[in-house]
Amino acid sequence: MTVSTAAAPQSFKTGDHIVYPAHGVGRVTGLERQTVAGTELEVFVISFEQDKMTLRVPTAKAKSCGMRALASSKIVDEALKTLSGRARIKRTMWSRRAQEYEAKINSGDLISIAEVVRDLHRGGDQPEQSYSERQLYESALDRMVRELAAVENVDRETALARLSHSLSLKKAAA
Repeated sequence: MTVSTAAAPQSFKTGDHIVYPAHGVGRVTGLERQTVAGTELEVFVISFEQDKMTLRVPTAKAKSCGMRALASSKIVDEALKTLSGRARIKRTMWSRRAQEYEAKINSGDLISIAEVVRDLHRGGDQPEQSYSERQLYESALDRMVRELAAVENVDRETALARLSHSLSLKKAAA
Protein backbone atom coordinates (compact mmCIF):
# COMPACT_ATOMS: atom_id res chain seq x y z
CA MET A 1 0.00 0.00 0.00
CA THR A 2 1.64 3.24 -1.12
CA VAL A 3 0.88 6.27 0.97
CA SER A 4 0.76 9.58 -0.80
CA THR A 5 -0.99 12.73 0.24
CA ALA A 6 -0.68 16.27 -1.02
CA ALA A 7 1.13 17.23 2.18
CA ALA A 8 3.59 14.33 2.01
CA PRO A 9 5.18 14.22 -1.44
CA GLN A 10 7.56 11.47 -0.34
CA SER A 11 5.61 8.25 -0.07
CA PHE A 12 6.53 5.34 2.14
CA LYS A 13 5.10 1.85 1.92
CA THR A 14 4.55 -0.63 4.70
CA GLY A 15 7.81 -2.54 5.11
CA ASP A 16 10.04 0.33 3.91
CA HIS A 17 13.08 1.24 5.97
CA ILE A 18 13.22 4.95 6.77
CA VAL A 19 15.51 7.26 8.74
CA TYR A 20 14.00 9.38 11.48
CA PRO A 21 16.65 11.94 12.52
CA ALA A 22 16.32 11.60 16.30
CA HIS A 23 16.14 7.78 16.33
CA GLY A 24 17.91 6.44 13.24
CA VAL A 25 16.70 3.60 11.04
CA GLY A 26 13.20 2.24 11.52
CA ARG A 27 10.66 0.30 9.48
CA VAL A 28 7.22 1.52 8.44
CA THR A 29 4.86 -1.10 9.85
CA GLY A 30 1.61 0.50 8.81
CA LEU A 31 -0.62 3.47 8.35
CA GLU A 32 -3.31 4.39 10.87
CA ARG A 33 -6.05 6.96 11.26
CA GLN A 34 -6.19 8.51 14.71
CA THR A 35 -8.28 11.21 16.29
CA VAL A 36 -6.18 13.60 18.35
CA ALA A 37 -7.83 16.56 20.08
CA GLY A 38 -10.83 16.18 17.81
CA THR A 39 -8.74 16.21 14.64
CA GLU A 40 -8.53 13.19 12.36
CA LEU A 41 -4.90 12.39 11.49
CA GLU A 42 -3.28 9.86 9.21
CA VAL A 43 -0.03 8.59 10.77
CA PHE A 44 2.86 6.37 9.75
CA VAL A 45 3.54 3.68 12.35
CA ILE A 46 7.30 3.21 12.57
CA SER A 47 9.02 0.46 14.51
CA PHE A 48 12.58 0.77 15.82
CA GLU A 49 13.23 -2.85 16.73
CA GLN A 50 16.68 -2.37 18.26
CA ASP A 51 15.28 0.24 20.65
CA LYS A 52 11.99 -1.67 21.15
CA MET A 53 10.10 1.50 20.30
CA THR A 54 7.15 2.43 18.10
CA LEU A 55 6.69 5.95 16.77
CA ARG A 56 3.65 7.48 15.09
CA VAL A 57 4.37 10.35 12.73
CA PRO A 58 1.57 12.31 11.04
CA THR A 59 1.92 11.82 7.27
CA ALA A 60 1.63 15.58 6.77
CA LYS A 61 4.62 16.16 9.09
CA ALA A 62 6.89 13.37 7.82
CA LYS A 63 8.94 15.62 5.55
CA SER A 64 9.12 18.62 7.89
CA CYS A 65 10.37 16.48 10.80
CA GLY A 66 13.18 15.14 8.61
CA MET A 67 11.91 11.61 7.99
CA ARG A 68 13.55 10.30 4.85
CA ALA A 69 14.19 7.21 2.78
CA LEU A 70 17.47 5.33 3.26
CA ALA A 71 20.55 6.91 1.73
CA SER A 72 21.43 6.05 -1.85
CA SER A 73 24.48 3.91 -2.54
CA LYS A 74 26.21 7.07 -3.83
CA ILE A 75 25.73 8.80 -0.46
CA VAL A 76 26.85 5.64 1.38
CA ASP A 77 30.05 5.59 -0.72
CA GLU A 78 30.61 9.27 0.05
CA ALA A 79 30.10 8.63 3.78
CA LEU A 80 32.59 5.73 3.70
CA LYS A 81 35.07 8.00 1.90
CA THR A 82 34.52 10.61 4.65
CA LEU A 83 35.54 8.00 7.26
CA SER A 84 38.94 7.55 5.64
CA GLY A 85 39.60 11.30 5.61
CA ARG A 86 41.62 13.27 8.11
CA ALA A 87 39.90 14.09 11.41
CA ARG A 88 38.93 17.74 11.75
CA ILE A 89 38.88 18.59 15.40
CA LYS A 90 38.28 22.21 16.28
CA ARG A 91 40.23 23.76 19.12
CA THR A 92 37.10 24.76 21.02
CA MET A 93 35.90 23.61 24.41
CA TRP A 94 34.71 20.03 24.55
CA SER A 95 31.19 21.04 25.63
CA ARG A 96 30.75 23.13 22.47
CA ARG A 97 32.16 20.37 20.23
CA ALA A 98 29.96 17.80 21.96
CA GLN A 99 26.87 19.90 21.18
CA GLU A 100 27.94 20.16 17.54
CA TYR A 101 28.52 16.39 17.33
CA GLU A 102 25.13 15.71 18.95
CA ALA A 103 23.45 18.03 16.43
CA LYS A 104 25.16 16.23 13.55
CA ILE A 105 24.08 12.82 14.86
CA ASN A 106 20.48 13.98 15.31
CA SER A 107 20.39 15.62 11.88
CA GLY A 108 19.96 12.17 10.35
CA ASP A 109 22.39 13.14 7.57
CA LEU A 110 24.68 10.18 6.88
CA ILE A 111 27.63 12.35 5.80
CA SER A 112 27.41 14.44 8.99
CA ILE A 113 27.24 11.28 11.10
CA ALA A 114 30.29 9.92 9.24
CA GLU A 115 32.16 13.13 10.14
CA VAL A 116 31.43 12.52 13.84
CA VAL A 117 32.62 8.90 13.60
CA ARG A 118 35.78 10.02 11.76
CA ASP A 119 36.56 12.82 14.22
CA LEU A 120 35.99 10.74 17.36
CA HIS A 121 37.55 7.46 16.17
CA ARG A 122 40.60 6.47 18.18
CA GLY A 123 43.31 4.19 16.86
CA GLY A 124 45.21 1.86 19.16
CA ASP A 125 48.11 4.33 19.36
CA GLN A 126 45.95 7.23 20.55
CA PRO A 127 44.96 8.18 24.12
CA GLU A 128 41.82 6.76 25.71
CA GLN A 129 38.53 8.57 25.09
CA SER A 130 36.56 10.25 27.84
CA TYR A 131 33.20 8.75 28.73
CA SER A 132 31.24 11.43 26.86
CA GLU A 133 33.46 11.12 23.76
CA ARG A 134 32.95 7.36 23.75
CA GLN A 135 29.16 7.77 24.15
CA LEU A 136 28.95 10.16 21.18
CA TYR A 137 31.25 7.98 19.08
CA GLU A 138 29.24 4.84 19.78
CA SER A 139 25.95 6.63 19.10
CA ALA A 140 27.20 7.91 15.72
CA LEU A 141 28.75 4.56 14.83
CA ASP A 142 25.52 2.74 15.70
CA ARG A 143 23.46 5.08 13.49
CA MET A 144 25.87 4.56 10.60
CA VAL A 145 25.98 0.79 11.04
CA ARG A 146 22.18 0.53 11.11
CA GLU A 147 21.74 2.59 7.95
CA LEU A 148 24.54 0.81 6.09
CA ALA A 149 23.09 -2.58 7.08
CA ALA A 150 19.63 -1.55 5.86
CA VAL A 151 20.90 -0.01 2.59
CA GLU A 152 23.08 -3.00 1.70
CA ASN A 153 20.68 -5.56 3.19
CA VAL A 154 23.39 -7.13 5.35
CA ASP A 155 23.61 -7.94 9.05
CA ARG A 156 25.00 -5.59 11.67
CA GLU A 157 28.38 -7.35 11.92
CA THR A 158 28.99 -7.15 8.15
CA ALA A 159 28.13 -3.44 8.13
CA LEU A 160 30.39 -2.82 11.16
CA ALA A 161 33.26 -4.66 9.44
CA ARG A 162 32.83 -2.46 6.35
CA LEU A 163 32.93 0.72 8.47
CA SER A 164 35.95 -0.57 10.40
CA HIS A 165 37.72 -1.21 7.10
CA SER A 166 37.07 2.39 5.98
CA LEU A 167 38.35 3.68 9.34
CA SER A 168 41.51 1.56 9.00
CA LEU A 169 42.18 3.27 5.65
CA LYS A 170 42.28 6.53 7.58
CA LYS A 171 45.02 5.13 9.77
CA ALA A 172 47.02 3.94 6.76
CA ALA A 173 46.73 7.36 5.11
CA ALA A 174 47.82 9.26 8.23
